[in-house]
Amino acid sequence: MWGDILNRFRKDLGIDLGTANTLVYVKGKGIVINEPSVVSVNTRTEQILAVGNEAKEMLGKTPPHIITTRPLTNGIISDFEVTEKMLTHFMDKVHEGSLSFMSRPRVVVGAPLDLTEVERKAVSDAMLSAGASRVWIVEEPMAAAIGSRMPIHEPVGNFIVDIGGGTTEIAVISLSGVVKWRSIKIAGDELNHNITQYAREVFNLLVGERQAEEIKIKIGSAVEMPEKMVFPMRGRDMVTGLPKEVMISDAEVREAISRSLRAMVDNIKGTLEVTPPELIADIHERGILLTGGGALLRGIDQLIERATEIPVRIADDPLTAVVRGTSLLLDNMPLLEEVAVYPPRPERKN
Repeated sequence: MWGDILNRFRKDLGIDLGTANTLVYVKGKGIVINEPSVVSVNTRTEQILAVGNEAKEMLGKTPPHIITTRPLTNGIISDFEVTEKMLTHFMDKVHEGSLSFMSRPRVVVGAPLDLTEVERKAVSDAMLSAGASRVWIVEEPMAAAIGSRMPIHEPVGNFIVDIGGGTTEIAVISLSGVVKWRSIKIAGDELNHNITQYAREVFNLLVGERQAEEIKIKIGSAVEMPEKMVFPMRGRDMVTGLPKEVMISDAEVREAISRSLRAMVDNIKGTLEVTPPELIADIHERGILLTGGGALLRGIDQLIERATEIPVRIADDPLTAVVRGTSLLLDNMPLLEEVAVYPPRPERKN
């Protein structure tokens, strides 16, 4: 009886634990947290100073004894202790001002396709340490497909490309399973790195990560756009050591990120090449779906469509597709048990 009473206050959670951002869905409330996966730590006291938006504001601006870090690299936990503290912070934020702290929530987490059993266990353990009672791990493309209302349970080919911060996940889904897939470490963060590299090589300018990301968002594009755009790029002159500003154009940004985009397209084509013919016919008819923050890059759908000769569409609100998928799974326990990859089950072959 006491357990039933506590369960009324329990807030089951759907979490998109991303390299760049962490999104948290609370059953009955919607998405309540959408913040960067960034943590600031005082190395003298081992104290967490800031998490999320507040920590991101500190990037590149801290004294030596304060480290601002991303505890997830390419969707994989690189610092277990800091990840645990970040998740605890987000869970405390969810439970703030309610009685739900008395009952530990059940959690569905979106994770990359290529996690090993050890890495899946690390994600699960971090969630349990942060206060979860039970954890299910679902592959991100599967969660994104469910969140985008794709008919994943039907015997038809669903092709989805989830472009996140650390990884791009490419998957062919049919009958509630991933038939063929690829996971590559070329995604939003790599495009930012391309821009900083280009600034260094072409303009002799040292540019920070946040500045590169802003340039990508403001004028970045995958194909030539009708309107020419420029944006001020500020950094440190590598020759004089002094602050410097130059105007960078959309064409130059496109040149900077072109190699990474080509690699992304090549992997999409490579996945199509090994997909069974019956499913290819479905995909040609139904098209390719893009999700994740990278889907917001101007013209990326046109670039992929030209290369594959298959219709490409961008999901509604692609940034939240994965977390929306986890939210739907919280209400569909039979489907959740079918698509979850942790707790362990027999490994799927590529």
